[in-house]
Amino acid sequence: MARKYSKGAAKKVKRALHKKKRGTLKSERSGRTVTSRKQAIAIALSEARKEGTKVPKKKTGTKKQKT
Repeated sequence: MARKYSKGAAKKVKRALHKKKRGTLKSERSGRTVTSRKQAIAIALSEARKEGTKVPKKKTGTKKQKT
């Protein structure tokens, strides 16, 4: 079975989680220190996408339709 995420993307995530643990990972927009593990992973995957590594597309929210 093929990998969903490339090795380069995995390295980005590892680096981001390490920075988060040290307290040096900053959010791009607000510049605040990241405290959430999920946010750290999201930042890393976003950077990986910009580089063009193999990362699945972002999931977008869908509206529930009233029946």
